[in-house]
Amino acid sequence: MENIQIEKVYVAIGTDWGDGFSTLQWTLRKWSNHGISIVILHAANTICKDYVYTPLGRLPTSSVSEEKLKVLEKSEEAKSDKILSQYIAFCGRVKAEVIKFEKNEQPLHKQIVEMISDLRITKLVMSLAFMKLSSWKSRTVISGTFYVLRQKPDFCDLFVICGGRLVFLREENDEGFIEDDRGLMVAKLRKNHSIKTWFGKMSNAANNSSPSSSRINDSAYDQWEKWSHEIEQYANELMSLHEEEGKTDLEIGIFKERPTELYMPENMNTNCSAYNPVERQQAHAAKKRREKAEWAISICNSKAEELEASINEEVVKSVDLNKELDNRKGELNELQSEVEEKRSKLNSILELQKEFSQKLQLSTSAKARADVQLEKAVRTRADMIQEIEELRKHRDVLQRRIEFCKEKDAITKVSKSYGFGSDYREFSAAEVKAATKDFSERLSLENARSEEAFTTKVKLLSQVRHPNVLAMIGFCSELNCIVYEYMHNGSLNDALHSTETSSKRSLNWHARIRIVAEISSVLGFLHKVKPLPIIHGNLKPSKILLDRHNVARINSLMAPSSSDIRSDIRAFGNLVLQLLTGKNWTAAIDVAKAIDELDHSAGRWPMVLAMELYDIAVRCFDESIAAMPTREINDVKKRADELVANGEVPTPLETSFSVDDLSNVPSAFLCPIYQDVMQNPHLAADGYSYELKAIDEWLKTGHDTSPMTNLRLKHKLLIPNHNLRSLIQDWQNKRLA
Repeated sequence: MENIQIEKVYVAIGTDWGDGFSTLQWTLRKWSNHGISIVILHAANTICKDYVYTPLGRLPTSSVSEEKLKVLEKSEEAKSDKILSQYIAFCGRVKAEVIKFEKNEQPLHKQIVEMISDLRITKLVMSLAFMKLSSWKSRTVISGTFYVLRQKPDFCDLFVICGGRLVFLREENDEGFIEDDRGLMVAKLRKNHSIKTWFGKMSNAANNSSPSSSRINDSAYDQWEKWSHEIEQYANELMSLHEEEGKTDLEIGIFKERPTELYMPENMNTNCSAYNPVERQQAHAAKKRREKAEWAISICNSKAEELEASINEEVVKSVDLNKELDNRKGELNELQSEVEEKRSKLNSILELQKEFSQKLQLSTSAKARADVQLEKAVRTRADMIQEIEELRKHRDVLQRRIEFCKEKDAITKVSKSYGFGSDYREFSAAEVKAATKDFSERLSLENARSEEAFTTKVKLLSQVRHPNVLAMIGFCSELNCIVYEYMHNGSLNDALHSTETSSKRSLNWHARIRIVAEISSVLGFLHKVKPLPIIHGNLKPSKILLDRHNVARINSLMAPSSSDIRSDIRAFGNLVLQLLTGKNWTAAIDVAKAIDELDHSAGRWPMVLAMELYDIAVRCFDESIAAMPTREINDVKKRADELVANGEVPTPLETSFSVDDLSNVPSAFLCPIYQDVMQNPHLAADGYSYELKAIDEWLKTGHDTSPMTNLRLKHKLLIPNHNLRSLIQDWQNKRLA
């Protein structure tokens, strides 16, 4: 178990048995529910050490022998220890200990303030009778209590107890008051007021309370001033005598052993009737004091009679005031009746308001329940609509799968007869002529070739698959021609060297860097084909076609051979220079000329990237280079993408083929993801056709569900939909016609 912190409560009590127990009882009751320990602060009787009290009266300390003084001290100490042991026993289970004040010439109230600071006392319970140990004067006791209250540190809480009850100390107008918990004044401390001041107050009270005061002339007032001064002197003499002779709180007869052994002065005469000059002087002084007292009493009686007359006048006035007070009470009763009436009306209104509030609460609860039911109904309806939509999608998926299987079976039958793969369509001569308007300039026809060369070319294109190689859609054996996918933006040569301004500006610097990276990638791919590399052999801008998104596709591949790939590398270097300058160069040029000849129609080139592209192009003309600089080109493209993404270098807008109004486009031609006309549709496992790039990105980002049905895909295999692509091509050709 954890140790419980026990708080110490310090209790300052004297040797008065009844007062000490009542103070301890208040303390134990105050902290009955707290874990505390009691520390009793005890001080010996330090009222006066110049006198001792005997059964014969008060005697000077010097008249008592040292032996008797020691007996007296031991008796007082034993008495004190007995009372302290009774205090500790009274605490019962509460741990109690005693701390005694050392004998000190310093006043007790100052010792208490110092002990609070030294012991860090946070709670001090002090009996009002405790301060009597240092003085028999009530004024000194009260002023000492107020001194402790004012001088104690802020961390100490002081509780003053009088007669077993908590009292409160307050100060107003240089006066101190001690009141109990019921507001009754226990004691007060004020400045010394002279008898003259008292008489002045009596005179002012009489003058202010009675009209007859105007009859008092100035000489009478002067006489009262003189008398009050004399009476004040007399009162001061009486007070000084009283302070010398009296002690009210000390016990008499503390000696219990043989009072006859007390020391008596040798010159004391036991015959009380003997004549003594000193006694005669004392009797004479007593006579004078008596005469002065009688004079003061007569003066006070005279003043009292005047005050009595004033009081009688005030009584008459009070009767009138009582009558007026009765009238006011009647008016007050009427007002109270009116207030009660209005209060009853207000209570009725409050009850009505409470009733309305309850009805409103019931209505609100009913509305909330109705809202919950409505929300459930809406959710149920939404779930039903979703289920219906999923069923429709399943139906569409099944229909598309049926159509796809039919097309696939038909294509497979035709393709098997020619020994080609099952992914390409066999077109008839009539279909090719109808699609090309009998081989018009909109679609060029391959040069006439032998059937063997034609078969070799078809097999090559059916085996090469790369995003930047012009894809073969199908072929026509009757005409020995190959059908490629349609490239909306023509050739790269048209984009760079066309006389039309709009076409030339369609490629900004960022698009040109991307095209360089795409050509580098496809050439590096072809050069690594095993067992023999595929050499293009005639790479130039006219052999590079651009789709509707300006993605580059190379055309006219040659069969694999052992030819040197450096011809393609040199052609690639020339292509980079053309993309930088917009001009055709037959050889490498110096850097200054390349910078001066930059094609500004592509926008503001980043000079660092332009210089790096120039260095790569120059190295391509070096005979020692043995492979495509694909890694360096990709690094340039990556930094170009970062510049564009961060907005550090502006890029002009690209122009590309677009469909003006998608509302006239058949919905089957639109990619479900891009919502644009598909150029390379591929069939996914859900039965829907998507743009290859779109569905490929969808699958690469971790999706394993259908973008349309949100159902899990059985596999991620993508099959080119040549039939759909052919239909899209026919539709686009009709739009261009």
